[in-house]
Amino acid sequence: MPSSDSSVRRSIRVTGVVQGVGYRPFVYKLALNCDLTGWVLNDPEGVLIEVTGRPAEIRRFTEGLDTEAPPQARVTAVQVTDLPEATSKPEGFTIRQSRHDGLRTTVVPADSHVCADCRAELRDPADRRYRYPFINCTNCGPRYSIIRELPYDRAVTTMAGFTMCRPCAREYEDPLDRRYHAQPNACPDCGPRLLLAGPGGETAAGEEALSSAASALAEGGIVAVKSVGGFHLAVNARDGEAVARLRARKRRDSKPFAVMARDLDTVGDFAEVRPAEADLLLSPARPIVLLRKRSPGLPEQIAPRNPNLGIMLPSAPVHHLLVDHAGLDTLVMTSGNISGYPIVFRNEDALAQLFAVADLILYNDRDIEVRVDDSIVRYSGHPELGEGLVGFIRRSRGYAPYPVEVGTELAPLVAYGAELKTTVALSSGSRVYVSQHIGDIKNDETFGAHRAAVGHLAGLHDLHPRHAAVDLHPQFRATRFALQEQGEAFEQVVTVQHHHAHMASCMAENRLSGQAIGVIFDGTGYGTDGTIWGGEFLVGGYREARRVAHLRTVPLLGGDKAVTEPIRTGFALALDAFGETSAALDAFPVLETFDERQRHVFAAMAQRGINAPPASSMGRLFDGVAALLAITTHAEYEAQGPIELEGLLERDFTMAERGDRYRFGLNGQEIDPRPVIRALAADLAAGRDSATLSRRFHSAVVDMVVERCEALRDSGTHQVVLSGGVFLNEFLLVNCMVELRGAGFDPFCHQQVPTNDGGISLGQIVVADARLGDNAR
Repeated sequence: MPSSDSSVRRSIRVTGVVQGVGYRPFVYKLALNCDLTGWVLNDPEGVLIEVTGRPAEIRRFTEGLDTEAPPQARVTAVQVTDLPEATSKPEGFTIRQSRHDGLRTTVVPADSHVCADCRAELRDPADRRYRYPFINCTNCGPRYSIIRELPYDRAVTTMAGFTMCRPCAREYEDPLDRRYHAQPNACPDCGPRLLLAGPGGETAAGEEALSSAASALAEGGIVAVKSVGGFHLAVNARDGEAVARLRARKRRDSKPFAVMARDLDTVGDFAEVRPAEADLLLSPARPIVLLRKRSPGLPEQIAPRNPNLGIMLPSAPVHHLLVDHAGLDTLVMTSGNISGYPIVFRNEDALAQLFAVADLILYNDRDIEVRVDDSIVRYSGHPELGEGLVGFIRRSRGYAPYPVEVGTELAPLVAYGAELKTTVALSSGSRVYVSQHIGDIKNDETFGAHRAAVGHLAGLHDLHPRHAAVDLHPQFRATRFALQEQGEAFEQVVTVQHHHAHMASCMAENRLSGQAIGVIFDGTGYGTDGTIWGGEFLVGGYREARRVAHLRTVPLLGGDKAVTEPIRTGFALALDAFGETSAALDAFPVLETFDERQRHVFAAMAQRGINAPPASSMGRLFDGVAALLAITTHAEYEAQGPIELEGLLERDFTMAERGDRYRFGLNGQEIDPRPVIRALAADLAAGRDSATLSRRFHSAVVDMVVERCEALRDSGTHQVVLSGGVFLNEFLLVNCMVELRGAGFDPFCHQQVPTNDGGISLGQIVVADARLGDNAR
């Protein structure tokens, strides 16, 4: 055994997010501080270190590799191996050239905000990067959006075409410099340029481009701005006329716009910010955070009939420069795309498409390799939820492609996700790499992005999936594609029922084992019986789950038309509850907006099942209730009715008085909403306000969830998972978590992937793995 003064030699492997985050220079400085000799390098597995020195100093060094790591690093493991004593003592400590051989198991860093040091330089007239829109260092800047392959070196990023000038090269090569091996390192003399274009072509570059764009925004113009992962459409958020103009040109009358504010103090002018929300806003990911509006505040047109505002802080240097401009402390920053298509990220596409909305386009000559939308998160606090819940509405920039660790070895799989709000996922060991938000893959462009995301994730990590997991729906585009590839690209294609995937996704991210009760509420999903499901109680695990209760079906009059015209679902619910059209009309005056012919046709469709598929959908029930209360009869965007129905509650989670809550009926496994619809009609006739009715309805759904779970106690589990897009409803989620805990259950929800279809791909992976068994691993 070596004495405390004798030198020993160790090999240390560090895995996690340890490339592109300043980890090697951190190791270099830590080794010098601990008086160690040796070397450090990047390779496809992460960071490899060899050190020689006194045992106590090596222990201190090893502990510091995790506890003192740079802010952007995420260390998942530090493995130490004894080595034989070297024949000669090494001199000093060096950073070696990256190695490109071996398995690619390192984690790609996500795109990050502008750090405090870079922001100070950005605003320092004496600094050579003063007002440079592409300033970055090892602690901040673009990462995932510019990476083509691993290990992460400049030659395999979209910065490869920019040759560093001598001052930048000196920084890049100095291990003690903040920009040592910062792959996007650049300055005004050698890096990307800011460009401005009008409908007639390029009009300015550099500082002139920035100044002209800012002036246009200050004067009420619409400017498309190239950001980290794609283009935004921007207007001055304090200018109601400019916001209205953007709505008109984008043909988006009601869907809320996201807002970018200069700093937290500015946000406080128009939104309430709790400490946990401030932490999210200031986090390196810089997501959009849903905050409660203050009144008076920003123009109502930004988020009409909604108690929340989606707020973010600047995530790129160009954002800081724009909001620093006089009178522009707050900008609307909405995705730069044509409705139904993914966010534009290529310059040529922006110049070809976005002048349909924008007056000017502010762009640059640094390419984006991977489009990455803004992430959207929400913090939900409640006295009985401890630290509260942080949930994703959309998981993308700043978080993708960080993997979800499921704690068990998985078969090599690719999952293609759902049809809407889709993500893709690939498994490697016990990790599931979930892609950034892709969108709705019904059109060719988004499906192309879907395929590209699979290829990019697989290429980055050198993954070769042997099997595929897809949705059970035979007409889904990705399902058809994968089945066509079976036998060539894949040994097996496993079809996974939509709601089982939701359930398994929540189980996987919470690392649950055994059986669970799944409360799965969403809009629509293809059921095992070929009908539309969406209000489901399941019992099971990863391999299989059985349907043990469900919402009574309601006919979707006109199929998909019922989604955009929820008044149709309202009519079907009222007709089901009251039996006759005349009684339904008496109960809900809003139905008189249909003329007599329409009412006759809809009644016939419902009774005969003509172009009116039955759906046991909780999402459609919320749609129908919002329509019957004349809140949202026609929806411009998905879940508009449920969002506005919940909005009446003003983020107040107080349940209705127990005697005032509506109650669902029960017929065997069928949960009957007809008593709720009749009670709504009675309250409406009594002149009670819509907010009271909304609270009573929401409280009834919570009660029904708890009662059904209590009826399933004999299933042998106290684990309950809540999943599906309806659980984006904050009142429903928070109160179900609280009430289920109070009833003796262990409830779980999503906090790593979205509860909507953005989390489906994770569930497909773990279900398919369970069915394939050990032979597939």
